[in-house]
Amino acid sequence: MLKLGVILCLAISSTVNSQCFYKDDTSKKLNPDARTMLYRNQLEFTLNLFDTINHAVPEDNIFFSPFSVYHALLLGYFAAGGETEKALKQSLRISDAQDKVNLLMAYKVDKRSRAVNNNSDSYEFTNANKMFVDSELQVRDCLLNLLSGEVDALNFHQNPQEARQQINNWVAQVTKNNIKDLIPADGVSDSTKLVLANAAYFKGVWSSKFPVERTKKQVFFVSETRQTLVPFMRQKGTFHYMVSDELGAQILELPYKGNDISMYILLPPYSMKEGVSNIIKNLTPERLAAVVEEGYMGREVVVEIPKFTIERSLPLRPILETMGVGDLFKASSNFSTLSDDNGIIFDDAVHKAKIQIDEEGT
Repeated sequence: MLKLGVILCLAISSTVNSQCFYKDDTSKKLNPDARTMLYRNQLEFTLNLFDTINHAVPEDNIFFSPFSVYHALLLGYFAAGGETEKALKQSLRISDAQDKVNLLMAYKVDKRSRAVNNNSDSYEFTNANKMFVDSELQVRDCLLNLLSGEVDALNFHQNPQEARQQINNWVAQVTKNNIKDLIPADGVSDSTKLVLANAAYFKGVWSSKFPVERTKKQVFFVSETRQTLVPFMRQKGTFHYMVSDELGAQILELPYKGNDISMYILLPPYSMKEGVSNIIKNLTPERLAAVVEEGYMGREVVVEIPKFTIERSLPLRPILETMGVGDLFKASSNFSTLSDDNGIIFDDAVHKAKIQIDEEGT
């Protein structure tokens, strides 16, 4: 596996233009830890985004894909320059030790590895990024080469609604029609220069399925004062389970078939006021990594979880502004790595996610 990573890195490094990100991109030495650092960046960003959204909508269910948000913004970072690049770098938790050359290599190696390791017999995971630019925008050749396959030109200036429909069709195709009409009718105009889009789709079957006949309606506590009747799935089996005093939660791992990917459920004590918010506050990259990486003992437990479907649209602009990337939405935004043309400004940022949990899987 290590040899594969090195081969991929070398193959990608040979395609890097000598003057795309810096005066001399080839002067940047290969960092063998680049991919590990990318994972760390994503984890830190995820927890920060989770906490920010929780404060923005404290009384409602939260469902979003931090993976999707991060990868869309990462494309923006590769295209940005000046203060916009600095703001995105800070928000995406990219350290000064990480240069764009190594980060792009890590991004491409991760993408290639994910495609190679995608075991269709056990689960399906598709992630796709696109940078949709207006056909009149003069995109730098070097960036077109570096992001080959991830930059598409659309005719926003003459037919913005047709361009919007093409983007929505692409998202629907990647997500198996689970996400439709991502961009609303007023989401683009004839002045649109750039749309960053990410579409991710996951389908997994539980390693241990829930018997359909055991699904019964029970009371679900939305909060201390709100409760509702929902169908609960039930099974008894051996699962990885532990109680974390540091997080203030019971932790259960539900693996999907193939045991490469798992769902982790963190449940606060029933008696704890604002238990969910307390878990979010206690989450750190180290603690979350420990939950995933520690091989805690399997034990026989009775698992009862609700069967549900959630679909949420999330206005990301105010959340991203809170996280320090407000420069994206200002007239002073800088995307000089993408193009020498001026006037590339983001009007808005939208996110749409859907999840369905049932006896078969997710």
